[in-house]
This record gives sequence, C-alpha cells and structure tokens, in this order.
Amino acid sequence: MPSTPTSKNERVSEAALDYTESLPTTTSGQHGYLSLLGLRSYDTAALLKRLDEGLSYAAFDRLKRRLKVTSQELADAALIAHRTLARRKRVGRFGPDESDRLVRLARVFSRAIELYGGDSDGAQAWLMRPNRALGGASPFEMAKTEVGAGEVERLISQIEHGVIV
Repeated sequence: MPSTPTSKNERVSEAALDYTESLPTTTSGQHGYLSLLGLRSYDTAALLKRLDEGLSYAAFDRLKRRLKVTSQELADAALIAHRTLARRKRVGRFGPDESDRLVRLARVFSRAIELYGGDSDGAQAWLMRPNRALGGASPFEMAKTEVGAGEVERLISQIEHGVIV
C-alpha cells in the first residue's frame, strides 16, 4: 500500500520519481522525436523540407499507435477536422500546418518519454491524465497549441529539476 507524501520533495509529481537520463525509444539528436513519426532524417533543414511537403498519412498512423489513441483523438489534438482527416487519408498526405502540429505532438510525447526514462507507456499515461499544474487539463490537451505545448515542456523541465508544481 503506497504511503502518503510526508515532505515537499515527496509531493513532487510521480513522474519525477521515475525519471532517468535515457531515451531508448526514440533516436537521439536535435530532432530525434521525429522517429515517433517514422522519419529517419533529424536535421532542421530536412525537417523544414518535410513540413513543407507535408507528412504522410503513415506518419499520422505511427504516432497514433505510439500514443495509443484513436484517429479522431489524435486529429482533435492536432486541430484537424474529421472531414479533413478523411481527405488526408484518401490523398495520403497532410498539409504543412497540420504536419507542424503533428510534429509538435511528437515532440511533447518524446519529452514525456524522456521524463519517464524511456517508458513510453508511463509517458502516455501521464500525458492523458488531468494535471493540476496545467489547470486540470491533461498535457495531451494542452499540446493542441504551441503555447500549451510550451507549458507542458516547462512542466516536464520543472519535474526533471525537482521543482514542486
């Protein structure tokens, strides 16, 4: 039976307890999180080119499987309307703005995986839980916008550094 927290340090998010420095489920590098989308090139120039061309529908499917969400849940998080998603599936490619939002979600998920020491299941569960430090919203919900994603990444940084949130 888990004990109740007795000190400030023990009240730090449970994620801090599981944190280690490794990231075995993604590729290292500046944009290693792109592996969550099935991309193999991680430099900025290649990323910008890929965003301009638009990500494939297969990249969407891969991220959906890694996050363990439905197509509609991922589309909602990436602000992609249901009919637009159906069109993108037929065409097989997303637009640049939709691709950018998918990359943002992959980046946030990758940071959560880092926080959980490579445990993508733990990271996924953390992303989906309402979080008091985010006003009761889940990190996944917050990542719908760049500002929200920044708040999630700031929270992850605070947890990593033992800041009580």
